[in-house]
Amino acid sequence: MSDPRLWWLAGLWLLYFALHSLLASLRVKRWVACRRPRWMPAYRLFFNLVAVAALVPPLWLAFAIGGEPVLRWSGPWRWLADALALLALGGFFWSLRWYDGLEFLGLRQLREGERRVEDQERFRISPLHRHVRHPWYLFALLLLWSRDLNAPMLVSTALASLYFVVGSRLEERKLKVYHGEAYAHYCRKVPGLLPLPWKRLSAEEAERLERQGNRGDQRPGG
Repeated sequence: MSDPRLWWLAGLWLLYFALHSLLASLRVKRWVACRRPRWMPAYRLFFNLVAVAALVPPLWLAFAIGGEPVLRWSGPWRWLADALALLALGGFFWSLRWYDGLEFLGLRQLREGERRVEDQERFRISPLHRHVRHPWYLFALLLLWSRDLNAPMLVSTALASLYFVVGSRLEERKLKVYHGEAYAHYCRKVPGLLPLPWKRLSAEEAERLERQGNRGDQRPGG
């Protein structure tokens, strides 16, 4: 990276990923729940706002650096890249029907005064989750790598891809705490980021794992 601004960009992204992981960690959530329990209903909303606001510095620097593409899709590869991008967008919007948007944003927790440390969403295995544990990360990877990339966007995309791998592992540590052996079994049966035809769950097995993971949860499904 001959342009020193690219090192600054990489540093900003690493700071962002560190902050994101820190605020999402059980250790920080438990500290807030213990020391400032009244803050917990707003924690998820606060986390989302910080995550969005903290994106501004690295994205601004990436666009400020600019430059000509160093990775460009052309010919039939361009058609393939665009098709993958459209597939990712379509898959993302289709998958929204299996998410509780208010809960994901943190508005439901704020409205109901929820103070639990763990995420309130139940263990739910959507049709996409039967084939890959993190479909949204997969869609993001497809979108990122299917575009023409100049140097700053290539650095950003490479670091984001690395964080999807590391961040998904950190997220799954929490999910194993929340849902126990059901989620551990799910991880053994379903790949993390890239679907594999020979590793998937049947609808019946997914339903059984959902019941096992949500045992004792009296909340209605989101």
